Amino acid sequence: MSQNLKNISVVATATVLSRVLGLVREILIAAVFGTSALSSAFVSAFTLPNLFRRLLGEGALTAAFVPTMSHELEHRQRGGAFSLVSKVSSWLLVVTTVVVVLAMLVMANAGALLRVTGDFGLNPEAVERLLLGAELAVILFPYMIFVCLAAAFSAACQVLGRFTEPALSPVWLNLASIGALGLGAWWAWGDQARMQLLCGGVLIGGFLQMAVPAGVLWREGWRPRFDLRADDRVREITGLMAPTIIGSAIYLINISVSRFIGLSLNDSAAQVLNLATRVMELPIGVFAAAVATVVFPLIARHAAKQDWSALAQDYHKGLRLVLLINVPAAVGLALLSEPITRLLFQRGAFTAGDTALMTPILAVYALGLPFLSFTTVALRGFYSLKDTATPVRAAALSFAVNLGLSLVLMERLSTVGLALASNLAVLAQAWFLQTRLTRRMAGLGFAPLLPNLGKVALASALMGAVVWGGVKLSARLPLAGKAQDILVVAGLIPAACAVYGALLWTLKIEGREELGALWVRFRRRGGAT
Repeated sequence: MSQNLKNISVVATATVLSRVLGLVREILIAAVFGTSALSSAFVSAFTLPNLFRRLLGEGALTAAFVPTMSHELEHRQRGGAFSLVSKVSSWLLVVTTVVVVLAMLVMANAGALLRVTGDFGLNPEAVERLLLGAELAVILFPYMIFVCLAAAFSAACQVLGRFTEPALSPVWLNLASIGALGLGAWWAWGDQARMQLLCGGVLIGGFLQMAVPAGVLWREGWRPRFDLRADDRVREITGLMAPTIIGSAIYLINISVSRFIGLSLNDSAAQVLNLATRVMELPIGVFAAAVATVVFPLIARHAAKQDWSALAQDYHKGLRLVLLINVPAAVGLALLSEPITRLLFQRGAFTAGDTALMTPILAVYALGLPFLSFTTVALRGFYSLKDTATPVRAAALSFAVNLGLSLVLMERLSTVGLALASNLAVLAQAWFLQTRLTRRMAGLGFAPLLPNLGKVALASALMGAVVWGGVKLSARLPLAGKAQDILVVAGLIPAACAVYGALLWTLKIEGREELGALWVRFRRRGGAT
C-alpha cells in the first residue's frame, strides 16, 4: 500500500494546486462579472463542451480504455499499448471534430430554433440569457476536442504509472484563464470584450491540457500515428463505451437541464450554483478524485488477473479513505459556508446580497460531499469489472430524481431547491450503485465499512460541535468584516482538523495509520513545491 499512498499523495498535491487555481479563477470571474446574466451565460456555455468531454472523454473513454490498455500492457507490453493509444486518439479526434462542428452550427442558429419552438414559453429576459449562452458556446465548443484527447492521453499516463502530469492537467486551463482575465482587466474595454478574452484563455488552456500528457507519452516511447484501423481491442473499447456513452448522455442532459433551469430562473442562479459547486469540489478534487484515480488502474489490474480478494481489499481501502476525509469535510463546510463565501467571493461585482444567496446553497451542496465521493469510487468498481451497463441505469435513476425534484423544489425553495434536488439524486445513485455492486460480487459489499463509518460519523459530529461553538464565540469578538472571516476560517479549520485527528486515534478508526502516512507524504510534497 506504500506505493499506492505515494501515488495518492502525488495526485492529491497536484490536484490541490489545480483546484486552488480553479478557485482563484472563479473568484476573479465573480469579481469581474459578479452574478450577472453574462457570467451565468458563460457558466452554462462552458458546461456544454465540458459535459461532452465527460460523454466522449473522461467518462466513457476512460472507463473502457484503462482496463483494456492494462490488458495490452500485461500481455503485449508497451508496443501493443502504444499502438492502442494511437488508434483510440485517432478515432477520438475524428468523432469530436464532427460533434464540435455540428454543435457550433446548432448554437449559431439558436435564435431561429427558439423562434420555431415558440421560445418554449419563456419570458424575453430568459430568452436573451439563453441566446447569450449559445453565442458563447460557439466560441467555447472547440475546447472539447483538446480536452477529450487530453483525457485519453492522461488515462494512458495513469496506466503507465505516471500520475503527476495528468493531475496537473487543469492547472494549464486555470493559468490561461487567469492570464486572460488579468489581460482583460488592464486592456479590454467593457464586459463583452473581457468575456471574449476569457473564452480565448479557455481554448489556450485546453490545448495545453492536451499537449502536456501527450509530451509525457512521447518521453515514455509513444510515437503518434493516425490509425483508424479497427482491431479486437478497439472493438472491445467501443463495446464497453456504448452503454457508458448512454449513461454519460443521461448525465449530460441531467446537468444541462439543471444549469438551464437555473439560467431561466433568474440572472444569478446558474453562476451561484457554479460557484458553490466549485467550492464543494475542492475537498472532492483534492482527495476523492485522487484516491479514485490511483485505485482505478490498481483494481483494473487485479480484475485482469482475476485476483478478486485483492480487488475487494483495495476497493474497500479506497472507500474508507474518501469517507474518512469527506464526512468531516461536509460538516465543516456546511457550518462555515457563510464566512467562506464572504471571504472568497464578496468583492468587486459580487455583493453581500450574492453572499446571502449563495450561503445556503453551499451548505446544501456540502452535505452531499460524502455521497458524491462514494459514487466516484463505486463507479470505478464497475469499470474495473468492465461493467459499463449498470452505471447507465444508475445515471438514469439520478436523472429522473434530479429532474422531478428540481421542478418541484424550485417552486418552493428557488435556487436552493435545485441544489437539494441534485444532492438527493446523487444519494439515489450511490445507493443503486452499491446495492448492484454487492449483488455482482459479495466481497465488495458495504458491510465491512459500517463499524468504522459509525465512528467517523461520531467524530465528525463532535468536531462539528467544536466548529459551531467557535463560530458563536467569534461573533462576540470586537472584529467585523474580512478580519472576522479570516479569523474564523484560518482558526477553526486547523482546530477542527486537530480535533478530528485526535478523535480518529481515540476511537481507533480503521485506516487512521494510512491517513496519517498520507498526510505526512502530502506535507513533505507540499513543502517541496
